[in-house]
Amino acid sequence: MTAPVFVVERVPSASQFVLDGPEGRHAVSVKRLRPGESVVLTDGRGRWIEGVVKAAEGKDRLVVMDLDSLNEEPPESPRITVVQALPKGDRGELAVETMTETGVDAIVPWAASRCITQWKGERGLKGLAKWRATAREAGKQSRRVRFPEVADAMTTKQVAALLAKADLAAVLHESGDEPLATAELPAQGEIVLVIGPEGGVSPEELALFTEAGARAYRLGRSVLRTSTAGTAAAALLLGRTGRWS
Repeated sequence: MTAPVFVVERVPSASQFVLDGPEGRHAVSVKRLRPGESVVLTDGRGRWIEGVVKAAEGKDRLVVMDLDSLNEEPPESPRITVVQALPKGDRGELAVETMTETGVDAIVPWAASRCITQWKGERGLKGLAKWRATAREAGKQSRRVRFPEVADAMTTKQVAALLAKADLAAVLHESGDEPLATAELPAQGEIVLVIGPEGGVSPEELALFTEAGARAYRLGRSVLRTSTAGTAAAALLLGRTGRWS
């Protein structure tokens, strides 16, 4: 799929559709699409349809025609969920952006004990909204039609419960005696990968995760930032599971 992607609330069933609002403005004023060019309209939940630009009207209306058959992309398997500890500054959005572009299926913000950033009250709502908006924009940029789900922030106990249900539960940690590159991966089901904060996963958190069935793994010889470790690990898993083949 090479055509630019635009998000709609509901994939149209008619043969012609007017894309307006922020998406229409982006198509007309930023992408400067012209008649005859192809576009993809998606709801971001796997349903999509391809059409051809008929006309650009004003600064924010794109008329799309030749919308034929509705397509639906099935969920990927194994599903990859990354539990991302809250990084400081804007590194959280960077992590979400690159993990989305890589192909992660779900992202869980985690309020780890050693997180410098804390999502409380209004700040938490704004932080979560930023992560979700970033996933949406990165999904469009990378031309995905099924965007990653960004869950509500979880506590350590909630993350442990998530790990207990996984087919592969992994925590990136320097205590791991096996590299993630050699871990036995499930052919289907769910992989849940935990990425700790700048200060690392605490011994108490690691013990709780281990009790839930998780295992500590090493990613490589170098130490990656929390904002890049999830993307690197996801890329490794996507290659090994065949999802990148």
